[in-house]
Amino acid sequence: MRLHHLDCGTMCPFARRLIQGDGHLFETGTLVCHCLLIETDAHGLVLIDTGFGTADLADPARRLGPARHLLRWNQDPLGTAVARIRALGHRPEDVRHVVLTHLDLDHAGGLADFPKAKVHLLAAEHDAALRPQTAAERRRYRSAQWAHGPDWATYEPAGEAWKGFPAVRQLDGLPPELLLVPLTGHTRGHAGVAVAAADGTDAWTLHAGDAYFFHGRLAREPWAPAGIAAFERLAALDRGAMEANRERLRELRARDEGVHIFCAHDPVELAAAAARA
Repeated sequence: MRLHHLDCGTMCPFARRLIQGDGHLFETGTLVCHCLLIETDAHGLVLIDTGFGTADLADPARRLGPARHLLRWNQDPLGTAVARIRALGHRPEDVRHVVLTHLDLDHAGGLADFPKAKVHLLAAEHDAALRPQTAAERRRYRSAQWAHGPDWATYEPAGEAWKGFPAVRQLDGLPPELLLVPLTGHTRGHAGVAVAAADGTDAWTLHAGDAYFFHGRLAREPWAPAGIAAFERLAALDRGAMEANRERLRELRARDEGVHIFCAHDPVELAAAAARA
């Protein structure tokens, strides 16, 4: 398998110092939508998260709602997943599988650009988005992003232990080197996606989604800028679960250099991952 690290939605929020921990308060910051494109021999292209999509460009008010004013996506049509995939020489229809960390608007906006792909996610996340139980869940999900009727494949959190994380499971129709790792807290069914190295070693790539938002969270002395820390608290459905999983990720990074961990929105981690690839 060959991995491509893609930014499928650059965002420019206000107050860089509060978001990235450097620069000035009145500068705009930079956040990314870090997606993975995996080339496989037997299963076509596999996309991990989609970022924003072309339909979000056409109707941002309906599809993104008020959150668009906070996130301040740059709306670059060449930065969507479908444009990035074309730039790599592939066709959008070659994407046969999409694996989602969760269904927040900046992770699922591009689903409609791959209407024939099977969409894999935890069942709890599917239920939270399509049958929200609380006002917070009703506010956060944008049903217009899956109004085209995706071919869902949902999974219960049951499986084997992996690197200290329980209930990790393989995905139907995909190679065993691809695993769904429950990392609940940010949302009810939030997950990470682990990809084994193609060289047969015990090296892994772990897309941790929104389990954390800033590279300093996994440092030996963890920290985050004030704005990121506040957003993590406000956006978490279960703050205790999110903090517990974040600590597991920090411990995993400290003890196992063979696992390359990154989150969805940190531009520093995206640059490092692209350099490694």
